[in-house]
Amino acid sequence: MKSFKSLLDASVIAHGHLCAGQVIGVRMAMLGCRLVGIDDPTSPQFKKKLIVYVEMDRCASDAIGSVTGCRLGKRTLKFKDYGINAATFVNLETRKAVRIVSTEASRELVKRYAPEEEFHYQQQIKGYRIMPENELFEAQWVSVDLPGQEMPGPPRTHTTCTQCGQVVRDAREVIVEGKPLCRICAGEGYFKPEDPVIL
Repeated sequence: MKSFKSLLDASVIAHGHLCAGQVIGVRMAMLGCRLVGIDDPTSPQFKKKLIVYVEMDRCASDAIGSVTGCRLGKRTLKFKDYGINAATFVNLETRKAVRIVSTEASRELVKRYAPEEEFHYQQQIKGYRIMPENELFEAQWVSVDLPGQEMPGPPRTHTTCTQCGQVVRDAREVIVEGKPLCRICAGEGYFKPEDPVIL
């Protein structure tokens, strides 16, 4: 594994600025990879041997992607919108998996590690760099069900929505009254269409 400093520098470039979430995300990814036995997730030796689930769309998730090389487009980064600053690291070869959560107590503990900083934001950036892992994180071994349609690689299935005709990949369709529908036609869309269609 590369040094914390080099990983943080790369993460800051990818994310666009230094923040407490970057520090937490880099340290979380380093710990997660170490615990599941992946030394350098971006090396050819470990390519496509790691899946990471992130549980919040915040800064730490960008840092985790930067350190691990996992990406949505590669199907190795999975997003579960739970609003929790947590990630689960899964070694696809061994199936060993660990879920790591950033502790709420760490937000106040930074005062102990960066007392010279006047502003809490700066205390977090400095304190999270040096805080012991057992104060910054909680880690738990977990098992993760990984059916074929969750794995990296080409789509395992293609189903056509019987209402709109869109092709739905990787078993994401919904069966309503015996017919396959995309989630939008099934009423689970995140948007509401407005007329007219532009193109």
